[in-house]
Amino acid sequence: MDFIRVRASSDGAETISYWTGDVYGWQDDDGPHHLFGFEGLNVARAVEAEGGWQLLTREAALYLDPKTRDVLDTWANPITGREVEVMHVFNDPVNQRLGAYPVPETRLGGQIVYNVDVRLAYPSPLKVADYPDNSASDTYRAMELFQFFASAADIESDIPDVPCVFSWCRVSPWLPWMAMGQRAGALVYHCRGAKVLVGDVPARLRDRVGEHYLHAPAAWSGPNMTSWTAFRDRPADKVGR
Repeated sequence: MDFIRVRASSDGAETISYWTGDVYGWQDDDGPHHLFGFEGLNVARAVEAEGGWQLLTREAALYLDPKTRDVLDTWANPITGREVEVMHVFNDPVNQRLGAYPVPETRLGGQIVYNVDVRLAYPSPLKVADYPDNSASDTYRAMELFQFFASAADIESDIPDVPCVFSWCRVSPWLPWMAMGQRAGALVYHCRGAKVLVGDVPARLRDRVGEHYLHAPAAWSGPNMTSWTAFRDRPADKVGR
């Protein structure tokens, strides 16, 4: 499966994908507003399994001041006027099974582009009755839209780890820690990135996420972690903040 060599490496080696971008938000009658900068990394290992591949990953990302690009620990919400504690992304694991269906691809000159469009709708881990300040709906609805760009010559070769750059757009509800309640509106993440060596990851990101998030999981586990389940399962001393 060529896409495995683009997304990770077919020989089981770890690969790091780094991204940077921005987060925008709007309400029905307000915005869009540039709320955050955003940068992060995903570390992946591909393992061949019955029926396809297991993609074993964990990821971490930081919310940044949109102007200075400094890491935010607290955030003055311009919509509610409330200062809240920022919960950065530390998702472990974020695993996938690949191979049951072909990944759509488009040839553009000397490049091949793989697009992965993920449409999500499932019961929210944060029920409105239990989390009225932090949940917009009892159903989580979002989209994750990826495009991976790679050289056709590299794909047609036999190298296990094909270099790539990628774009990522995410449309999602307000984050739980933003304390937006049931206000209408949404967030849009617009990011771009590439496979990189660990030394190419910005030092402040490496230092903030720690050694654990610079290595992929060794084996399949579940369930996957999201910002919503991380908020639900946060330590007791964070409850109510």
